[in-house]
Amino acid sequence: MSDENYPIVSAAHLASPTSLELSEFEFGLTIANNSFQRWMLHCSNAAGLSELTPQDVLIIHHINHRGKAKRIADIGFILNQEDTHTISYSVRKLTSLGLVEGKKQGKEIFHSTTEQGADFCQRYREVREACLIKALKAMNMDNEQLGKLAEMLRTLSGVYDQASRAAASL
Repeated sequence: MSDENYPIVSAAHLASPTSLELSEFEFGLTIANNSFQRWMLHCSNAAGLSELTPQDVLIIHHINHRGKAKRIADIGFILNQEDTHTISYSVRKLTSLGLVEGKKQGKEIFHSTTEQGADFCQRYREVREACLIKALKAMNMDNEQLGKLAEMLRTLSGVYDQASRAAASL
């Protein structure tokens, strides 16, 4: 086998004849996730906030999404994160930075971005447009291709969730 035919994987012991492409996909997903998290940190820093983690960035953008206040459970559900404690920690951090505020409605607390939080989201968008969108256009990656890829990833997340439930029942 020539060097160019070797699969690009991080764990060759998981790559069997029936799962070689899955192993390649998982490695690609792993490095894409790491790159995405690094991107969020640098974009956040360029937008004026260096103290945010990737999870903080995801959470503030989701809280800002459509200008509708959200509960901790809503955030976890949409972002497919079960650990509400880490979400709560991020929300408290964002609140202490003046980016998010919570308002009690009945027994629930609904979180929304402050003006400062919404301004950060807008600056983040501007950096994203200037750096990331420009790079995607240079690759000739069009919106239709990205949309199909996004749909495939959402579908695969369901497959991994189902496999997680199966593994948890063993």
